[in-house]
This record gives sequence, C-alpha cells and structure tokens, in this order.
Amino acid sequence: MNSKNNIIFGFALLSSLSMYAFNAHAIETKAKNLILMDYDTGQYLYSKDAQKMIPPASMSKLMTVYMIFSKLKDGSLSLDDTFTVSENAWRKGGAASGGSTMFLSIGDKVRVEDLLKGIIIQSGNDACIVAAENLSGSEDDFASEMNKKAKEIGLKNSHFANSTGLPHPDHRMSVEDLALLARRIIAEYPQFYHLFSQKEYVYHNIRQGNRNPLLYSMPSADGLKTGHTEEAGFCLTGSAKRGERRLISVMTGLKSNKERSEEADRIMNWGFREFDNYTILKKDTKVAEIPVWYGQSQKVDMLVSQDVVRTLKKNKSDKIKLTAVYDKPVKAPVKAGQQLGYVKAEIPGQEDLEIPLIASQDVAKVGIWGKISKNIKYLLLGEQ
Repeated sequence: MNSKNNIIFGFALLSSLSMYAFNAHAIETKAKNLILMDYDTGQYLYSKDAQKMIPPASMSKLMTVYMIFSKLKDGSLSLDDTFTVSENAWRKGGAASGGSTMFLSIGDKVRVEDLLKGIIIQSGNDACIVAAENLSGSEDDFASEMNKKAKEIGLKNSHFANSTGLPHPDHRMSVEDLALLARRIIAEYPQFYHLFSQKEYVYHNIRQGNRNPLLYSMPSADGLKTGHTEEAGFCLTGSAKRGERRLISVMTGLKSNKERSEEADRIMNWGFREFDNYTILKKDTKVAEIPVWYGQSQKVDMLVSQDVVRTLKKNKSDKIKLTAVYDKPVKAPVKAGQQLGYVKAEIPGQEDLEIPLIASQDVAKVGIWGKISKNIKYLLLGEQ
C-alpha cells in the first residue's frame, strides 16, 4: 500500500552551499589563523587553521566579558554594583605591569559598568582581575568557571588560565571558538553590545581610545576585541554589519598594527563583496499533498518546516536540485507538525541538506464503519 515518492523541483541559485568554508574560492591571507563567518547562517566563508588552539592574547577577554554579561542577565549582578581593587589586581594589571590598563588604584570602588568599559574599550588587565576576584574570590577560581562555561556553550578548543589573556602555557583558544563566542555575545546580549563600538573612554581623567582598527576604517564595523603579545602577534576579533548582513572575522599572527588593520579591512570587504545570503526554502511552503489512509480527510498538505537560508558565493550559477522524499499514503491519525518526509537539497561539491516536511493539520482516524467503507472502495474502485 505504501510507495516511495521523489518529487524533483529545481532552480538556479548563485554558487554552492556548504556548512564549511569556501576556501577553494578564497583569497590569500597574511594571518596565521583566520576564520570569516556569516553571523546569520553560521557558515564559514574562509577558514585557516581555525580549530588550532593558539594564544589568544586579549581577545580572550571576550570570555571574561561573557561571564559578566551572563551574571547581569540572570540578575545576580548589577551595572551599579561596585568592586574593590586589590593590591594583586593593581600589581598584575596596573600601569607598573607594562600591559594594557584602566589605571585603577588600590582600594578604588569601581562600578561594574565602568569595569566593563575598561575591559572592552581600554583592554584593561587590571579591570579583568578586579572582576575575577570579586566574582569568584580569585582569578584561578574565575578561570575554572570560565572553563566550565566554555564547555556549556560548546567551545571545544579553549582552555583558560586567567581572565586577561596574558601569556600562559595553558591559556589557549581557537579562532573558531572566538568567532562562536562573538556570535553568542551579539545574539544574547544586544543591550550591552553597543559598548564594543565605543571609540574612547575616560577614567581617572585619562582618555584612552579603542584599539579596534575596523572602527576607524569601516563605518559598518561595531566590534569586538583586539589582542597582541609577542607569541600571538597582532590579533583581532571583528564584526561589521551592512544592511541585513553581519560578518564576524577572527585573525591572529599579523606582524604589525598596520598589517592587522589592512588585513582586517581587506578580508571583511572581501566577504561582503563575494558572498550573500539566499533563501533556498521558505517556511510553510506547500510542497505536495499526501493521501491519508483511514483518515477523515483524504489528503494532507506537506509543508516546509523552516526557513532555509544559506550563504552562497555570488556570480557563479550552480544548479541546486531539490527533491521531496516521502512514503505514501500516511496512516491516520496525523498530527499537525508531524514529519511526513523531507526535502533533499543537492549542491555539487557540497554536503546534502535534509529539510523536514511536516503535516499542515490534524487528520483524525475514521471509525469502524468508515474503515469498512474505505476498504470496499479500495477493493472495488482502487480509491484510498
């Protein structure tokens, strides 16, 4: 009684579809590690040693910021709460240490909002240590909490030894994890994201500028964090939005601030120029009708279960074949939203996609006399 049906319906879209990087079409980069991600689809437009665990320098402060944001969101912390600056935080992260600093003084009572600005805009190591000590008792305990949170949110190639990103043999992240973390920050904490685009901040009457070069070279850029150590080179986790599209890039190993600025601008512009997002299927599109055996209705519509949007390379017309795959008839009862089949999307050289097809409505089962009547019709007339 059941038969397999494959309905083929195809159309031309621009280029190929992949959940991986389009490196075959990519440009060369001076970065040691690089990932370019489309924010909406999560697809990688370019990937170079993206999963390798490398020293992230101050880019790992994004995890410190994420920890603070999460406590603000769950209500255990307020922007108006104040933290005390310890001698340890001043000594390890202050001006005397030679690293990036917010110029905090021992015993200062600092608002959480000011600490966030000090971390994000000024890259203050002292601000990070103050936050870590006040939230967890010590920087080591805070790092342990960072590692726990990293596992919870799916960062597979990250391990934290401190809150600052200062050199440590056990402090490592991948550029892929940094991109995933940046994507989470943008998606989960839009109320705080504006801090990443603030170009300067004044504390203790000292004015400091944001080091993110994209904020000055690209009007559409709005984040996120630079980094620099001798081992890591000049690094950047950047994001920019043009129209409805947002890209996130992470790069490491550049030789100078100038080279980082030029490469960040070049890679981001390349991503916007060469790729775009396309709708392959729209949610609730009717693909086919399927007969219902022993149902009070003879047929039920099969609908696409979700919008399917993918990032595709421009100006290259490849053929995407869409095939609806399902068994017919389906046996009653049928529930609205029940999966009845799937659409298989085939793109040359890429992994196939399977998009569920679901029932448009409930179809109740007929009673005993209805069954008898349908059986007679089927035997005499071949009607289901």
